[in-house]
Amino acid sequence: MERCARSATPWPTRGRRLWMKRGGAGPPEREAMNDLQRYLVHEFVADYKDGYLTRRELIKRVLHITGGIASTATLLSAMGCGPSAPAPATPTQASAPTTAPASAATRPPATTAPTTAAASTGIPAVPTPAPRPTTAAAASPTAAVATVPSPGASPVAAGQARSPLSVAENDPAVEAQMISFPGNGTTILAYLARPRGASGPQPVVLVCHENRGLVDHIKDVARRFAKQGYVACAVDLLSRQGGTDKIADGSAIPGLLSNMDPTQEVGDFRAAATYLSSQPYANKDRIGMNGFCFGGGITWRAVVSMPELKAAVPFYGPPPPLDQVPNAKAAVFGVYSSDPQDFANNGREQLDQALTKAGVVHQFKVYPNTQHAFFNDTGPRYNQEQALIAWQDMLNWFARYLKV
Repeated sequence: MERCARSATPWPTRGRRLWMKRGGAGPPEREAMNDLQRYLVHEFVADYKDGYLTRRELIKRVLHITGGIASTATLLSAMGCGPSAPAPATPTQASAPTTAPASAATRPPATTAPTTAAASTGIPAVPTPAPRPTTAAAASPTAAVATVPSPGASPVAAGQARSPLSVAENDPAVEAQMISFPGNGTTILAYLARPRGASGPQPVVLVCHENRGLVDHIKDVARRFAKQGYVACAVDLLSRQGGTDKIADGSAIPGLLSNMDPTQEVGDFRAAATYLSSQPYANKDRIGMNGFCFGGGITWRAVVSMPELKAAVPFYGPPPPLDQVPNAKAAVFGVYSSDPQDFANNGREQLDQALTKAGVVHQFKVYPNTQHAFFNDTGPRYNQEQALIAWQDMLNWFARYLKV
């Protein structure tokens, strides 16, 4: 497989049919790639081009999604891989373009303001993002955090928590443990964190992990919520496979997740909400949800499928089917990067319009000088300054719609 070259040509004009038809060998029951599969393949290609993923790991991850060597080769070739392609960028250089993002990415939240008077959040408007520096040396101290040496094929395994928000497993203010409960036709595994010694039922935040499964970073996020007075439940969507820790080959996890029916994954979170509603420490009338990347996409699916959700904060995930947007009952705050090459920004404007038309309380915010997954402090694109702001924005949103 040849290396991939960056292309200024937007993907929708290149190889669209290859996105939709797998071709080559592979399971015959899956002829078309779904939106989550396309989203993940684009993310992995971007990681490879930016030097954060080895060629071998790129091929392995995409192969687990497409199911065939020929289809993998064809797909990656259509996305800019060829004999004359230059090597990926070194991880010591920022890979963002040197021009300002398109208008959709720079639009201040005023144009995506909440659609009802009750939705005023007090969250500050975002200034138009400045062009991102092209080298770490030219970047601000905060921006430079996003250009740490590449962790190679396993950024989560190689990275340690770097956020000042991180909460230790033995923090005396938090009670956390793995739990299991029946629901949605199986036994569901989850990481539960809640404030120790809290009196009365506390509001709930369901947490959806990224495409690598229930890893330590997501458990840390759950403990951060617990430290803020929430019951946080991070569901392991690989429960049917015995849990994330039972998957020997980590490169297979994105394929396992994206080949599942999203309604099943949402159903696991609905089962978690049902289970927590029976627990005396959880407030069944105050349930919210948060998810990152792939988990942001599942959070969007839950928003349009779970009327029990009062609030949700998806971080840069693919949008839900637009025809289902009128079903949304939760107040939604969407977190996005300012990188125009971040595939998670695709469809954002149409989603905003659909939410507005449906009268759904919502607000989108674009964080300047950021790339995809900038909140993950164990990953290569972590931006501490903007991650801290995004965390506070999320807490403000949940305080308005869950702690009332």
